[in-house]
Amino acid sequence: MFAVTGFGDENGPMEADVPPYLAGLRLERRRVVVVGGGPVAQRRVAGLAAAGADVVVVAPIVTATLEARSDITWLAERFAPLHLDGAWYAVAATDDAEVNAAVTAEAEARRIFCVRADLGRGGSAVTPATGTIDGLCLGVLAGGDPARSAAVRSEVIAALESGKLAGGRSTGPGTHRAAGVTLVGAGPGHPDLVTTGARAALASAEVVVADRLVPQSLLAELGDDVELIDVAKLPRGRAARQEEINAVLIERAQAGKRVVRLKGGDGFVFGRGFEEVEACVAAGVSVSVVPGVTSALSVPALAGIPATHRGVAHEFTVLSGHLPPGHPESLVNWPALAGLNGTLIVLMGVEQIGAIAAELMTRGKAAHTPVAVIENGGLPTQRVRRTELAHVAQCVTDEDIKPPAVFVIGPVAALG
Repeated sequence: MFAVTGFGDENGPMEADVPPYLAGLRLERRRVVVVGGGPVAQRRVAGLAAAGADVVVVAPIVTATLEARSDITWLAERFAPLHLDGAWYAVAATDDAEVNAAVTAEAEARRIFCVRADLGRGGSAVTPATGTIDGLCLGVLAGGDPARSAAVRSEVIAALESGKLAGGRSTGPGTHRAAGVTLVGAGPGHPDLVTTGARAALASAEVVVADRLVPQSLLAELGDDVELIDVAKLPRGRAARQEEINAVLIERAQAGKRVVRLKGGDGFVFGRGFEEVEACVAAGVSVSVVPGVTSALSVPALAGIPATHRGVAHEFTVLSGHLPPGHPESLVNWPALAGLNGTLIVLMGVEQIGAIAAELMTRGKAAHTPVAVIENGGLPTQRVRRTELAHVAQCVTDEDIKPPAVFVIGPVAALG
């Protein structure tokens, strides 16, 4: 456990000369009693349940989220001393100071450590702002200022995830990430839309195999000892063959390296990610997946366009536009798509959008159907153009639209 301490805790000030003693409690299968059922209790329950505790919530009324949890026991009762029977730890989290005081006093008499959420000095334990990364647990207590403790926690976690603090990279015997391949989705292009799981994988990587659509700032953060292999695929230009990519992943993993295959968007949405999974499995290489934020939904959202909207669209379909209608290898059911009332989202369709629009109109889609064209979604160079199905091909030509671009076809394209 990594800890940063000031004098105090997130609930209230402590004596300046008596700082709290930080300890990591192993609560798995141990009874923990939380008295209270409001938002404060809900936050405490989340962490305790994640630690495997046998959580008992005592409150006449609880939040809907607490009521829906199947991994806790809810006693719809007012607190009584017997509720602490067999408890290892307690949390007084009601909005009634007298009840919290009674819980704390009973816990003290039974020598059960107790957090009093409304008055940090009133309990025998305090709750730090916490976070975890790659097997590392971080706890911060900062002078009775919960905003500061949470901010420091978040800043340290972010630095560990990005590799700016070397302690976030597990290297040595017993490392959390063993040799093998991790397929990581990097989102639509902006580094703020990269998941914490993706950052954690990159922080422990020894080899990164990346395409051109990933946030380039992520690559700039890699350590000098990390091997970067570029496997960009340029539209109508040079491109790494998929078989070559598979071979690189397998070769480096079999050499004992921790390999991250970094892809734009989500590798399982037209990203050939599962082909890489199959190749690794066939070669006996350990492989795991960190999903990414798919550009199919995030790029329209960044442009202010929802995939669905009440009273406008009740369904959406995502399709690849890399093959034109009528191509012998196309698996798209164009008549069915043309008959849908909802939203069509086309990826990789810049070259074929004219043929796609013509096919949809031939199959009955109205020529005046709204279309939004979003180029370089999530990047500073993002452009959004609005048009109609009959004119989308001309729009692409006139505006010199280049990949990557996402096409949103349907009534929602007129929103925003």
